[in-house]
Amino acid sequence: MLEYASYALVLLALGAYVLLDGYDLGIGILSLFDRSDRRRKEYNELIATAWDANESWIILAGVVLWAGLPGVYATVLPGVYLPLIVMLLAIVLRGTAIELQSATPGYRRGWGLVFGISSLVAALCQGLVVGGVLSGLPHRGGVFTGGTWDWLTPYSVLCALGLVAVYLLAGAAWLQDKTTGTAHEWAGRLGRPLILAVAVASLVLGFGLRLADPQHLRFDQPLRATLFGLAVAMAVVCAAIAWYGFGRRPDWRPFAAVAGTEAAGLLALVAATAPVVVPPDLTVHAAASPHGSQLFLLIGVGGCMPVVLTYNIYAWWVFRGKFAQPPVTTTAAAGPSDTTAAAEQPAAVAPAAGDGPWAAVVARRVLLTLLAVAVAAVSQDIFGGVRVWIGPVGVALFAVAALAVWIRSDRRSAAAGEFDLQAADK
Repeated sequence: MLEYASYALVLLALGAYVLLDGYDLGIGILSLFDRSDRRRKEYNELIATAWDANESWIILAGVVLWAGLPGVYATVLPGVYLPLIVMLLAIVLRGTAIELQSATPGYRRGWGLVFGISSLVAALCQGLVVGGVLSGLPHRGGVFTGGTWDWLTPYSVLCALGLVAVYLLAGAAWLQDKTTGTAHEWAGRLGRPLILAVAVASLVLGFGLRLADPQHLRFDQPLRATLFGLAVAMAVVCAAIAWYGFGRRPDWRPFAAVAGTEAAGLLALVAATAPVVVPPDLTVHAAASPHGSQLFLLIGVGGCMPVVLTYNIYAWWVFRGKFAQPPVTTTAAAGPSDTTAAAEQPAAVAPAAGDGPWAAVVARRVLLTLLAVAVAAVSQDIFGGVRVWIGPVGVALFAVAALAVWIRSDRRSAAAGEFDLQAADK
């Protein structure tokens, strides 16, 4: 029975990730369609308060899969390797963009574009992974036996688009809860069309699952059919509450209803497919690790789970309420001498929108990050165990070149007045 406890922990972690990181991925995608730099900066600052805590849940899910259900890990990881790696690279770029945008006084369109595009890429890749798994991955004895592109199916593409719609809905609900002014109004207007899009995607994916999933879904079993029906009914009720709540107060109601809809959707999927984890026939029992490993895992995760929950709850408590941009600091009660001194000081330099044409800025930063990841991966023998592409001298040369580019970019930013360390210290 311990393997089912591990399975429940995986579902809990994945559900928490979809709920928490889903809304900030959705806000990142929404930023691509907003023309106001002020609101885009506001979205970034709103996400910067909790994005790292939200992503911790997917790490917890990976750890539980690796230790508790190694058969699933060994089948899914090689089966969806390409979209999974692209997703991780997008998450790295996204986190970099969030932090660097937050450290800049103004709005940098280059980093804003990286934030939005990487959010979209991460959401699409996650949908491709889910759809690829539900479509069935060829395996034998807990080992993946398929090809490189087996994850790419019509159903996985539909899953990717459906998950983007879910994330957009969660992002709009979160914006209504946490923002004011035009951003709040825009989120209220977006909510109901997005609910319709999610409803259409749910119907298409729900009916398409019977065609895409190679296992025979046993809805003729009374308990399974009852649980599935209750989950669907719960999702419909929560969606109706979200529909009513968008554009109305209290502002927290749409997000709570969207969270209930996502939880109900996950429960409906489990009710339809359990105990099979990887179609057509890899069950929880067959994929589980030995009893001792399961016990060790549950004790370890049992100790970590309160810490993760406490971190998330504390972050939510600290940043509760509506988000507002910090006011511009001005000199209080300035006398005549202060006024004269202030008049003699040069005007503050407005932060530049980018280091040059935005396409060149984005391309340079993305390529630099990808090259760094590629060199690190090759030097650690990830690609095949034989280091044939680059040696220690190449790694050293690349590191020196990257450091030189970094220093040059920082010096140019400092000369342009984009950040002032002395003012930050004060």
